[in-house]
Amino acid sequence: MKTAFSILMILAISVAVAAGQSQVKKESVAGIQNLSKIESTVACAGAITPASVAEIKKMGYASIINLRQATEPGADIEAETAAAKAANITYYHVPFNGGQPDTAAVDQFLKAITTRGAEPAFIHCSGGNRAAAMWFVKRALVDKWDTNRAMAEATELGFTAQPLKNFMMDYVKTHAK
Repeated sequence: MKTAFSILMILAISVAVAAGQSQVKKESVAGIQNLSKIESTVACAGAITPASVAEIKKMGYASIINLRQATEPGADIEAETAAAKAANITYYHVPFNGGQPDTAAVDQFLKAITTRGAEPAFIHCSGGNRAAAMWFVKRALVDKWDTNRAMAEATELGFTAQPLKNFMMDYVKTHAK
Protein backbone atom coordinates (compact mmCIF):
# COMPACT_ATOMS: atom_id res chain seq x y z
CA MET A 1 0.00 0.00 0.00
CA LYS A 2 2.87 2.36 0.84
CA THR A 3 4.45 1.66 -2.55
CA ALA A 4 1.22 2.45 -4.40
CA PHE A 5 0.84 5.70 -2.44
CA SER A 6 4.46 6.67 -3.14
CA ILE A 7 4.00 6.02 -6.85
CA LEU A 8 0.81 8.11 -6.88
CA MET A 9 2.58 11.00 -5.08
CA ILE A 10 5.52 10.92 -7.50
CA LEU A 11 3.10 10.82 -10.43
CA ALA A 12 1.09 13.77 -9.05
CA ILE A 13 4.23 15.83 -8.49
CA SER A 14 5.53 14.97 -11.95
CA VAL A 15 2.23 15.98 -13.57
CA ALA A 16 2.20 19.28 -11.65
CA VAL A 17 5.77 20.06 -12.70
CA ALA A 18 5.13 19.04 -16.30
CA ALA A 19 2.00 21.20 -16.43
CA GLY A 20 4.04 24.18 -15.28
CA GLN A 21 1.88 24.74 -12.22
CA SER A 22 3.22 27.13 -9.65
CA GLN A 23 4.86 25.81 -6.55
CA VAL A 24 3.65 28.15 -3.81
CA LYS A 25 5.45 27.57 -0.53
CA LYS A 26 4.24 29.06 2.75
CA GLU A 27 6.95 30.03 5.22
CA SER A 28 7.16 31.54 8.65
CA VAL A 29 9.69 34.33 9.25
CA ALA A 30 9.75 36.62 12.26
CA GLY A 31 8.36 40.04 11.42
CA ILE A 32 6.63 38.89 8.19
CA GLN A 33 2.97 37.92 8.01
CA ASN A 34 1.50 35.42 5.50
CA LEU A 35 4.73 34.75 3.59
CA SER A 36 4.28 32.77 0.36
CA LYS A 37 7.16 32.12 -2.04
CA ILE A 38 6.90 31.20 -5.71
CA GLU A 39 9.82 29.61 -7.48
CA SER A 40 12.77 31.93 -6.94
CA THR A 41 11.29 35.04 -8.55
CA VAL A 42 8.86 36.37 -5.98
CA ALA A 43 7.43 36.28 -2.51
CA CYS A 44 4.06 37.74 -1.62
CA ALA A 45 3.33 38.63 1.97
CA GLY A 46 1.34 40.70 4.36
CA ALA A 47 2.70 43.26 6.78
CA ILE A 48 6.40 43.28 7.59
CA THR A 49 8.42 45.10 10.20
CA PRO A 50 11.32 47.38 9.32
CA ALA A 51 13.53 44.96 11.28
CA SER A 52 12.63 42.14 8.86
CA VAL A 53 13.99 44.01 5.82
CA ALA A 54 17.56 42.85 6.44
CA GLU A 55 16.29 39.25 6.60
CA ILE A 56 14.45 39.74 3.30
CA LYS A 57 17.75 40.83 1.75
CA LYS A 58 19.49 37.78 3.26
CA MET A 59 16.80 35.54 1.71
CA GLY A 60 18.05 36.76 -1.67
CA TYR A 61 15.45 39.30 -2.77
CA ALA A 62 16.66 42.14 -4.97
CA SER A 63 13.74 44.45 -4.25
CA ILE A 64 10.79 45.12 -1.99
CA ILE A 65 7.54 46.44 -3.44
CA ASN A 66 5.37 47.83 -0.65
CA LEU A 67 1.70 48.26 -1.58
CA ARG A 68 0.60 49.69 1.77
CA GLN A 69 -0.78 53.19 2.05
CA ALA A 70 0.93 55.45 4.55
CA THR A 71 -2.40 55.93 6.34
CA GLU A 72 -2.87 52.22 7.10
CA PRO A 73 -2.56 51.26 10.78
CA GLY A 74 0.92 49.89 11.40
CA ALA A 75 2.34 51.04 8.07
CA ASP A 76 5.62 52.84 8.69
CA ILE A 77 6.75 53.72 5.19
CA GLU A 78 9.53 55.99 6.40
CA ALA A 79 11.08 53.33 8.66
CA GLU A 80 10.73 50.62 6.02
CA THR A 81 12.34 52.88 3.41
CA ALA A 82 15.24 53.59 5.78
CA ALA A 83 15.63 49.89 6.58
CA ALA A 84 15.74 49.06 2.86
CA LYS A 85 18.40 51.70 2.29
CA ALA A 86 20.44 50.34 5.21
CA ALA A 87 20.11 46.77 3.88
CA ASN A 88 21.03 47.90 0.35
CA ILE A 89 17.85 46.50 -1.20
CA THR A 90 15.89 48.33 -3.90
CA TYR A 91 12.64 49.68 -2.49
CA TYR A 92 9.45 50.67 -4.29
CA HIS A 93 6.46 52.20 -2.55
CA VAL A 94 3.33 51.75 -4.66
CA PRO A 95 0.37 52.73 -2.45
CA PHE A 96 -2.64 50.68 -3.50
CA ASN A 97 -6.11 50.81 -1.99
CA GLY A 98 -7.75 47.42 -2.51
CA GLY A 99 -11.17 48.85 -1.67
CA GLN A 100 -10.86 51.63 -4.23
CA PRO A 101 -8.36 50.27 -6.75
CA ASP A 102 -6.71 52.64 -9.19
CA THR A 103 -5.22 51.68 -12.54
CA ALA A 104 -2.35 54.14 -12.00
CA ALA A 105 -1.10 52.06 -9.06
CA VAL A 106 -1.25 48.88 -11.15
CA ASP A 107 0.68 50.66 -13.91
CA GLN A 108 3.27 51.79 -11.33
CA PHE A 109 3.57 48.24 -9.97
CA LEU A 110 4.12 46.79 -13.44
CA LYS A 111 6.80 49.38 -14.11
CA ALA A 112 8.54 48.47 -10.82
CA ILE A 113 8.34 44.67 -11.24
CA THR A 114 9.64 44.83 -14.82
CA THR A 115 12.54 47.13 -13.98
CA ARG A 116 15.82 45.38 -14.73
CA GLY A 117 17.15 43.83 -11.52
CA ALA A 118 13.85 44.02 -9.60
CA GLU A 119 13.47 40.26 -9.40
CA PRO A 120 13.54 38.31 -7.28
CA ALA A 121 10.97 40.65 -5.71
CA PHE A 122 9.36 40.66 -2.29
CA ILE A 123 5.86 42.12 -2.69
CA HIS A 124 3.80 42.96 0.36
CA CYS A 125 0.75 44.77 1.70
CA SER A 126 -0.96 44.33 5.07
CA GLY A 127 -2.44 40.86 4.62
CA GLY A 128 -1.23 39.55 1.25
CA ASN A 129 -4.42 40.02 -0.82
CA ARG A 130 -3.18 43.09 -2.72
CA ALA A 131 0.26 41.56 -3.24
CA ALA A 132 -1.34 38.46 -4.78
CA ALA A 133 -3.62 40.69 -6.89
CA MET A 134 -0.67 42.55 -8.38
CA TRP A 135 1.18 39.29 -9.01
CA PHE A 136 -1.89 38.01 -10.89
CA VAL A 137 -1.68 41.00 -13.26
CA LYS A 138 2.07 40.50 -13.75
CA ARG A 139 1.58 36.82 -14.57
CA ALA A 140 -1.24 37.55 -17.02
CA LEU A 141 0.25 40.55 -18.83
CA VAL A 142 4.03 40.19 -18.55
CA ASP A 143 4.48 36.43 -18.33
CA LYS A 144 1.54 35.86 -20.74
CA TRP A 145 -0.07 33.24 -18.55
CA ASP A 146 -3.66 32.19 -19.20
CA THR A 147 -5.86 34.15 -16.77
CA ASN A 148 -7.29 30.96 -15.22
CA ARG A 149 -3.80 29.68 -14.42
CA ALA A 150 -2.69 33.10 -13.12
CA MET A 151 -5.83 33.41 -10.99
CA ALA A 152 -5.35 29.93 -9.53
CA GLU A 153 -1.82 30.84 -8.46
CA ALA A 154 -2.92 34.23 -7.09
CA THR A 155 -5.74 32.60 -5.13
CA GLU A 156 -3.25 30.17 -3.61
CA LEU A 157 -1.12 33.17 -2.64
CA GLY A 158 -4.04 34.77 -0.81
CA PHE A 159 -6.03 36.69 -3.44
CA THR A 160 -9.48 36.54 -1.86
CA ALA A 161 -11.45 39.78 -2.41
CA GLN A 162 -13.95 39.28 -5.23
CA PRO A 163 -14.42 43.02 -6.03
CA LEU A 164 -10.63 43.34 -6.39
CA LYS A 165 -10.55 40.17 -8.52
CA ASN A 166 -13.15 41.75 -10.81
CA PHE A 167 -11.12 44.98 -11.05
CA MET A 168 -7.89 43.14 -11.82
CA MET A 169 -9.56 40.89 -14.39
CA ASP A 170 -10.96 44.01 -16.12
CA TYR A 171 -7.50 45.61 -15.99
CA VAL A 172 -5.98 42.54 -17.65
CA LYS A 173 -8.66 42.46 -20.34
CA THR A 174 -8.20 46.15 -21.22
CA HIS A 175 -4.37 46.00 -21.20
CA ALA A 176 -3.83 42.64 -22.94
CA LYS A 177 -1.98 42.93 -26.26
